[in-house]
Amino acid sequence: QVQLVESGGGSVHAGGSLRLSCAVSGYTFYCMGWFRQAPGKERDGVAAIEGDGFTTYADSVKGRFTISKDNAKNTLYLQMNSLKPEDTAMYCCAADERRCGLEFAVWGQGTQVTVSS
Repeated sequence: QVQLVESGGGSVHAGGSLRLSCAVSGYTFYCMGWFRQAPGKERDGVAAIEGDGFTTYADSVKGRFTISKDNAKNTLYLQMNSLKPEDTAMYCCAADERRCGLEFAVWGQGTQVTVSS
């Protein structure tokens, strides 16, 4: 059974750091990404990584967040530094066997990140 399980969320003060993990079981995907959704707002893409290592980031997180993947562990990470209150959201990982695009076939349940000022 294909499953994505996130962990690593929590509450931090502005300027702090968190590292999110997304453990993948049952399949190896070519494209994996992180999304976030704040209360009352639409879901936004945060970062994505493809099988060849190519990465993309939302402008709002460039220079602060780093996406990576441990292929041996089949685990996706998101290192978040210099966190801001506006980063507060539910963060979900997603995966697809195709190149990264607008659609992702498999989603995790999410992990909450709260940043206080």
